[in-house]
Amino acid sequence: MNLNHNSPDNSSFSPSEFSLSFSPNYPIIVHCHLRWDFVWQRPQQFHSRLSKNHPILFVEGPEVLEGDFAPRYSLKRDEQFLGVTVMRTQFSERDWAKGGEFVDATRRILLDAALKNELKGQFSRAVQWFYDPMAVASHLGQHGSIATVYDCMDELSQFKFAPPELISRERRLLYAADVVFAGGRKMRDSKIRFNPNTHFYGCGVDVAHFGKARLASTPIPEDIAGLEGPVLGYFGVVDERLDYELIEKIAKSNANWHVVIVGPTAKIDESQLPKAPNLHWLGGRDYSQLPAYTKRFDVALMPFALNEATEFINPTKALEYMATATPVVSTPVPDVVSNFASACKILDTHEDFICEAWKQSQCADELMLERGSKLANENTWEAIVAKMEGHIEAALLQRLSIERRLRVPVTVPLGGVAQNVAASVLNLTSSSAA
Repeated sequence: MNLNHNSPDNSSFSPSEFSLSFSPNYPIIVHCHLRWDFVWQRPQQFHSRLSKNHPILFVEGPEVLEGDFAPRYSLKRDEQFLGVTVMRTQFSERDWAKGGEFVDATRRILLDAALKNELKGQFSRAVQWFYDPMAVASHLGQHGSIATVYDCMDELSQFKFAPPELISRERRLLYAADVVFAGGRKMRDSKIRFNPNTHFYGCGVDVAHFGKARLASTPIPEDIAGLEGPVLGYFGVVDERLDYELIEKIAKSNANWHVVIVGPTAKIDESQLPKAPNLHWLGGRDYSQLPAYTKRFDVALMPFALNEATEFINPTKALEYMATATPVVSTPVPDVVSNFASACKILDTHEDFICEAWKQSQCADELMLERGSKLANENTWEAIVAKMEGHIEAALLQRLSIERRLRVPVTVPLGGVAQNVAASVLNLTSSSAA
């Protein structure tokens, strides 16, 4: 939209009179359903890098505990990324049971208290960055924020135990956001219906980190170093997105290879995991250890189920596997097909998946590995973060332009749809004035 068309004389305008005079080092308040110290995923990759130029307050979703205590919060500075402060909130089961209105209001009160006390002045005029639509009722348009970003990394409404109100809250967030980022192409196509300023940015990769798997100096972890025969490995969260029938079939199809699963469990009953002598559920490992584990993998697996939870996923591990120069075998998840078909083997049936895994364990497709390495080098986290910052700055400048034209501060979320409405009103006003 052209906000300079037929614009009135704003020569006397002073940005300090309005709400949005922003610094290029604007602080960011992140609302995330994931723990900062959980599996190192998209939110941690982005905000650890953004913290080099922007103070980051990473607000985790509430933790519900037994006991008799009032709602509380704690703050902790990340020792490795000093620009990141993690805020953890805790509710007793008794208070959590009071319901949504109480919880939403209390979450806002807790963050306001932290901003007015321990964090006073550190996160004024912040950009609020949402991963968790459930945080909208507490924080959208609050805390003196200057813009709203929604980074949609998963279709959370299709995950197990998703709250029923998540869909309506996400719709509210989509309409309000100044810019929306989508982690997959299919997801972008879904969200752009509600916010025209929606952009696809898939996962990136730390090539130098995962490239350690190629180094002779990287030691193989002791718990898999002694395994004899081919190793077919997976790292990531062990949850409803995996095809457990396929994993069991892989293990039982060949007693001479090993299937190694590295990752914490979530939302599943560990006692129900398939078992076999050559199937190893190792549990969670630190992000720093993943290249060492992958070094022992002869084949890297993406054995995803084809269900609602995987309909929109764009797995971070795809590029990470490729950066280790390990052949990748995957089920046909839509975004894997659209993004990585040239650099990994994608199979429709369990039988074909197992057959291809065996082929790659015996003789890796070198052309596929070269393509994967090229894709990894072209999609670093740093490159993606720089492009995201450009979109945010453009949104901030657009908002400032609207405020200048209206000659009043805009203190409510002014998302993609609202910006179009504001522009229409301004054009009508300008035309009338002419």
